[in-house]
Amino acid sequence: MNLLTFVIVLGGWIFSLCLHEFSHALVAYYGGDTTVKDKGYLTFNPLKYTHPVFSLVIPIIFLLMGGIGLPGGAVYIEKWRLRDKTWETAVSLAGPFSNALLALILGLILRYGPVTAAGIWPGLAFLGLLQISAVVLNLIPLPPFDGYGALEPHLPMDIRIKANEMRGMLSWVVFLALWYVPFIGTGFWSLIFFLSRLAGIPLQLASMGFSQFKFW
Repeated sequence: MNLLTFVIVLGGWIFSLCLHEFSHALVAYYGGDTTVKDKGYLTFNPLKYTHPVFSLVIPIIFLLMGGIGLPGGAVYIEKWRLRDKTWETAVSLAGPFSNALLALILGLILRYGPVTAAGIWPGLAFLGLLQISAVVLNLIPLPPFDGYGALEPHLPMDIRIKANEMRGMLSWVVFLALWYVPFIGTGFWSLIFFLSRLAGIPLQLASMGFSQFKFW
């Protein structure tokens, strides 16, 4: 039972990472950057991503460590090819939108399916919770997250320059704050649990799925 949940969650999470990157590339393609097709981004082949380590390996490690849906971020978009700032914003939001859509689909399955504590259901519930966590984390308005990517085209150049100078450091500040600053971590997970309930994901079943996923 635990191994089945592990396979469902890991396989589903890899699929969602590919979907996230594919969504960025698809919107970029229609926004004017047709080079994403030549780069192989309009596939679900993770080997075509610019940095497979950042898109797959690190998110999977975070998943195994603590059950947080760390999003990938490794498709290179030539933003100067996009038609305007609105398309830049749309490209950034496409990734988290795909996670939200997948969470809603899983919520519908869990709401109307024969949900029990047996079989695939705990794994699907935990996978849905992971999608919500990826959405919340991704929409943080700081670099390198997609929330900042959506705002960046509309910010003054001096702010963009300063933010990009701190890009690498800010991601670690966010993660350390989530882990070691109680009120930030509590607020983060409270929002995830609230949105998960709205999406129709049973939290008790998701908790069971998390326990079964970490069978070791």
